[in-house]
Amino acid sequence: MPKLHVIVGAGQTGANAAVAMRGAGFDGRILLLGEEAHAPYERPPLSKSALTDDPEPAPGWFYPTEKFATLDIEVRLGTVATELDPGGHTLALSDGAVLAFDRLLLATGGRARKLPVPGGEHALLLRTLEDARRIRPKLVPGARVVCVGAGVIGLETASSAHQRGCRVTVLEAAPGVMGRAMTPDMARWMERLHTSRGVALHLGCGVSAIEPGRVIAADGRVFPADVVIAGVGMVRNTELARAAGLEVENGIVVDEFGRTGVSDIYAAGDVAAFWHPSLHRRLRLEAWKHAQNHGIAVGRAMAGVAEQYDDVPWYWTDQHGVTVQVAGLPHESAATILRGDDAATSFSAFHLDLNGRVVAATGVNAARDVRAALTMIQKGMAPDPAKLADPATKLQDLLKAG
Repeated sequence: MPKLHVIVGAGQTGANAAVAMRGAGFDGRILLLGEEAHAPYERPPLSKSALTDDPEPAPGWFYPTEKFATLDIEVRLGTVATELDPGGHTLALSDGAVLAFDRLLLATGGRARKLPVPGGEHALLLRTLEDARRIRPKLVPGARVVCVGAGVIGLETASSAHQRGCRVTVLEAAPGVMGRAMTPDMARWMERLHTSRGVALHLGCGVSAIEPGRVIAADGRVFPADVVIAGVGMVRNTELARAAGLEVENGIVVDEFGRTGVSDIYAAGDVAAFWHPSLHRRLRLEAWKHAQNHGIAVGRAMAGVAEQYDDVPWYWTDQHGVTVQVAGLPHESAATILRGDDAATSFSAFHLDLNGRVVAATGVNAARDVRAALTMIQKGMAPDPAKLADPATKLQDLLKAG
């Protein structure tokens, strides 16, 4: 009997893990299980082009259907894993089948967090293709749209609703936008971007209830709403792992190769709390690049090609026609070096720790600067701040000097 490797979760992580596993030389059976009825697709467009473009664009499939067939990867959609027995190496499915696996990858990702207030069930969520298809027809010119939460999803949805001609209000319980995803100075820049476009942004404004046609704030204010969209974070799908006795710390605990504490069971992507060997800490990331690259690394490890996963965290967001990229760990910075004019259409900011090392960077329409910053972060470089701030100094020269 050929060995069987099962991947639970057919999103960005699981799909890339399956392809990488085969590419690394695994010649056994690969089974990719997905809860949704759709083949693996890209999620970033869901809060952007899937809401704004006319006509509605087709989903962005990771791979053509024939790719999986060519690689002899079985894809089973609309299937839920219901019970995992680590000792017996078995996985029970919603259709009654029980699989005896040799190795298992949990790439179960997460689900959109529901708004925990009276009437919260009436707020629309955005995580899946079907979610986007429910929201899209409601974004009509003049519609009063209230976005609860000013994280990436909340602000991207607000930007898309504004582009569709809606009257947009964003309510955020915290004192600033983007939480730990941006430094406070860059978060304030993001706030100015939205308000300059006409989005009504209310910070320090929690929500106490949602009623027909309106949102009630914790301080009693009332915001009229034809559409309410909640972007208040993600809940990791760890239930299967927890019930099986795997270690979970707001994510399935794995090492730098994606291995759990149980032999032959791995986890990757959004659902994993993984050890980062270069940063010397456990991270939990929710980003497109991480989902892809962690899936690739762990898929290869399951095939016997074990390489430490130590990518520098990186994500991007498109809002109001501006592309913002963030690399590293912004919340660990102590100072910001601005490179260029933050009132211009393109600039970057390098974020340094107390020792002057670059620990993060933010680029506004400045992809080249962020690429250079990724190298600086990886190498723990501490460039001359004056030279870093001078646009006339080439970043490549600083990299060579470092």
